[in-house]
Amino acid sequence: MQCRTIAAAMALAIAATPALAQDPRGKLAGDMVLGLGVIGVLPQSGGNTTIGGTPEASDAATPQLDFTYFFTPNLAVNVIAATSRHDVTVQNTAIGNVDLGRVWALPPTVTLQYHPLPAARFSPYLGLGVNYTIFYGEGGSRSAPVTHVDVENSWGLAFNLGVDYEIAPNWLVNFDVKRIMMRPDVSVNHGAIRGETELDPWVIGAAVRYRF
Repeated sequence: MQCRTIAAAMALAIAATPALAQDPRGKLAGDMVLGLGVIGVLPQSGGNTTIGGTPEASDAATPQLDFTYFFTPNLAVNVIAATSRHDVTVQNTAIGNVDLGRVWALPPTVTLQYHPLPAARFSPYLGLGVNYTIFYGEGGSRSAPVTHVDVENSWGLAFNLGVDYEIAPNWLVNFDVKRIMMRPDVSVNHGAIRGETELDPWVIGAAVRYRF
């Protein structure tokens, strides 16, 4: 339902756009841009545990809000807010495949972005920043002998690449890709089993943005 709503908003914004023959407004110092979109969070498989095996987390799709402030036409800071739910397992351990249930991730990320073509309608950017992921809501169905799971919060670098497309002076369509270095420690049954994951997810999104 949320994805359909955002898709409808994007279609409405494009339909309401005046002819693109006019020159683009471009990006200016002091611009504040608010975006609403959908992201796919795609964790990778990796890490180790005291019983062997490979930690894995499922992919997820979720809405996202983001805010960008331009210090200059070329330099901006971006902040994202979203949360996603993942099923977590450890594959091929000494006791077989282990289901750790589910966990929610809240990964606020701040990136400093460079926009090389701020005056262009098709305006790419690249960024580098920091992420702090808060894990919560561990639970759900677990396979025996798992009774308790704790996923520690983690810090990591974030790499960013994206593009804005101006469809009206105040409206933009955005496509964005981030790679977040996310490697939380995991404790099972109050430390009886421990592990370090290497999730390092790709975060791929599309959004409609409004420029104030």
